[in-house]
Amino acid sequence: MALTWQSTREVGERLFERYDSVNPLTVRAADLRKWVVDLEDFQGKPDEATDQDLEAIQRAWHEEWKNQYGAE
Repeated sequence: MALTWQSTREVGERLFERYDSVNPLTVRAADLRKWVVDLEDFQGKPDEATDQDLEAIQRAWHEEWKNQYGAE
């Protein structure tokens, strides 16, 4: 299944799988954008992401992270 900027839950889960020890709230927007584009099956362009897309992905990733590590 191809991932896009609107696949926020799936992208967040994939980022957690790949960067499981990284607190998503510490990741800069530029790095988050690059890491998403670098995911296998991602079919979007870096300049297509809105701030809202990045925030939604970061929230989804953070939910996965909190489930594993608990609250900050």
